[in-house]
Amino acid sequence: MLHQRETTLQLTKLSDAAIAQLAPTFTQLPKTSHADGKFRLRRYSVVAFKNGEVLDLNKNEFMQTDDINRFQGNVVRQFEPVEETTLKSDGMREMCQLFATSNNLVNGQEIEIHQIRIAAVYDETQVAPEGVHQDGFEHIALIGMGRHNIEGGDIMLYNSFNEAPFFRKVLQSGEVAMLADNKLWHNAQPIRSVNQGQEGYMDVFVLTAKDAVNELHS
Repeated sequence: MLHQRETTLQLTKLSDAAIAQLAPTFTQLPKTSHADGKFRLRRYSVVAFKNGEVLDLNKNEFMQTDDINRFQGNVVRQFEPVEETTLKSDGMREMCQLFATSNNLVNGQEIEIHQIRIAAVYDETQVAPEGVHQDGFEHIALIGMGRHNIEGGDIMLYNSFNEAPFFRKVLQSGEVAMLADNKLWHNAQPIRSVNQGQEGYMDVFVLTAKDAVNELHS
C-alpha cells in the first residue's frame, strides 16, 4: 500500500523566485457569475507545454459532467484567461515543467490551468463545494500560493470515496502536491477568517492533464 501511495502522490516545492513572481498575480482575479463565483475568484487557461515553453491555446471554456461534479455538472463555465504576463513568466514555465517532468507528460501536452482565490466570505467557506471527488484526469497538481487571515483549507487525500483520508496538509506558499486523480480522491477543509471583519483568502493554482504516459503501476 505504501508503494502505491509513493507512485500516486508526490510532494515538492517551487523556487522562491517563482513564488515571488506568481503570488502577486492573484490580486487581479475576477468574480464570476457561476454558483461559486462570489467566493471562488478564478482565471482559467489551457496551454500546451512544448519544448520547455508555455503556449496559450486560447481555450477558456470549462465543463465537467455531472457524474464528476455534482455541484456544477454539465454546465459550460466561461472564465477570464490567465493574464498573458503570468502565462509567459519564468514562474509559470517552472511550474509547468515540474508538472510535466514529474508525470512523464509528452512534449506538447495540453495542461489546464486554474488560478483560484477562495475568499472567506462565510462563517465556513467551502474550498471544494463538491466534497470528496475526482476531477476526471490522470494528473493533478495542487499548488499553494498564499494564505491570509484564515484557518483550515487543508487538502485531504483518500484511497476511496468512503474511507477516511490517509493524507492531510495545509499547502504553504509554493508547496506542490501532485496526485494521480484516477487513483485517488481529494477534498479540502472549509476555510474561516481568523480575524472577523478582515479579508481572508487562500490562493491556489490547480493544474490538470489527461494523458497518462509511462504511468507507474503499483
